[in-house]
Amino acid sequence: MRVLAASDLLSVWERAGHAGPLQQALALLSAAWPDREPDALADLSIGHRDALLLRVREATFGPHLTGVVACPACGEQIEIAVDVADLQADARRPAALAAESGDIAAAAGEVALEVDGYALRLRPPSTRDVMAAELDVANAHGVIVRRCLVSAHRDGTAVAAGDVPEAVLAVAEQRVAEADPRAEVRLRLACPACGQDTTTILDIVSFFWCEIDAWACRILREVHTLASAYGWTEDAILALSPFRRQCYLELVGP
Repeated sequence: MRVLAASDLLSVWERAGHAGPLQQALALLSAAWPDREPDALADLSIGHRDALLLRVREATFGPHLTGVVACPACGEQIEIAVDVADLQADARRPAALAAESGDIAAAAGEVALEVDGYALRLRPPSTRDVMAAELDVANAHGVIVRRCLVSAHRDGTAVAAGDVPEAVLAVAEQRVAEADPRAEVRLRLACPACGQDTTTILDIVSFFWCEIDAWACRILREVHTLASAYGWTEDAILALSPFRRQCYLELVGP
């Protein structure tokens, strides 16, 4: 993995700032793994992709994630504070371990199951699958699970994906989700105001991008201030460490 410098991060933000979350996720992975083909990155399972993004986020902004979420019961803002290490604590599956070790080529294994006489094999969904589902929002789940269907048989005879009953596919979808748990990371929270226990989904793509957006707006102001004061180029200012950049900003004054 290539650690993203300030100039790299700013370039990704500029290129993908108006894109959707799926494109933003791939842009970040492409910047961190420039030697990998974009198609290979798009074909990673969602859980594997997000585990890699978590590594990029840790290398970029550190191991601590903080934020707020509204309590669904009373509306009070609940602070979220979690460490990357805590999110990685359940990394016991081969794909998850591969993601943490940097093996970007590893893929989550296929799932085999039998439901109502149907023998199915499926793979976990990828970013490419979710992109395809966006073209048919009304049937998004059906699109994804059928794309992930590797094979289907009934009484030993191959069955087309379109002929597998919806009820069978629903069970298969649940099993696939269980096989790629990192695709949906849930945090358990307790509201300090009303005491209500709740859960929230940590969407690492959106979370990370919000941080990048706030950082980019701040860094551009810093570049403007230092360039105006010293006549330095953007590249020269971005090459400074955050500590040295802050020292110069303090010398410039408010």
